Amino acid sequence: MKKRTKEILEILDHQYGTEYVCYLNYETPWQLLIATMLSAQCTDARVNIVTKDLFQKYTSVEAFAKADLAELEQDIKPTGFYHNKAKNIIACMRALRDRFGGEVPRSLEDLTSLAGVGRKTANVIRGNIYHDASVVVDTHVKRISNRLGLTKNKEPEKIEQDLMKELPKDHWILYNIQIITFGRSICTARNPKCEECFLTKYCSGSK
Repeated sequence: MKKRTKEILEILDHQYGTEYVCYLNYETPWQLLIATMLSAQCTDARVNIVTKDLFQKYTSVEAFAKADLAELEQDIKPTGFYHNKAKNIIACMRALRDRFGGEVPRSLEDLTSLAGVGRKTANVIRGNIYHDASVVVDTHVKRISNRLGLTKNKEPEKIEQDLMKELPKDHWILYNIQIITFGRSICTARNPKCEECFLTKYCSGSK
């Protein structure tokens, strides 16, 4: 690991600790899968508001698999892109029921074979449910990893590969958790709070 990368990780550990947290509320693996699908182009806070009622209405994989499309669309409408999300959720839950015995699979290959599940969602599941080392590339990780010079790529899959090489394996999951907090509070997409930042020394875009 490069000295520069080691210093960045040590600072993040000092600022945010090393506890694994998930910002989406869930009780079962399939609930986290649905919540993560809903989080595309939507804040975790809004998703949590929606899923509070959603998971009381639909209490099992089977309930979602049998859901009426138009009704589910209305149930998840506040998360945006609700037509595609509802269609994918129903198809995904049917696949869990029919192909995986109602269980959320573990492997990246099986997860990404599900409707509406890309590498980001799959890695959220692998990291949070199965504790498999995985790099989740969301909008914060993409933006900040570029600013910190940990990658020069813009494509999520290439960023994922760069970070897997750059970061020690035991920090793959933790890095995402820390960067989400950092990205929401300080290193925002617009008007980042550079005067409050503790990583300006390493940032290509610091003011």
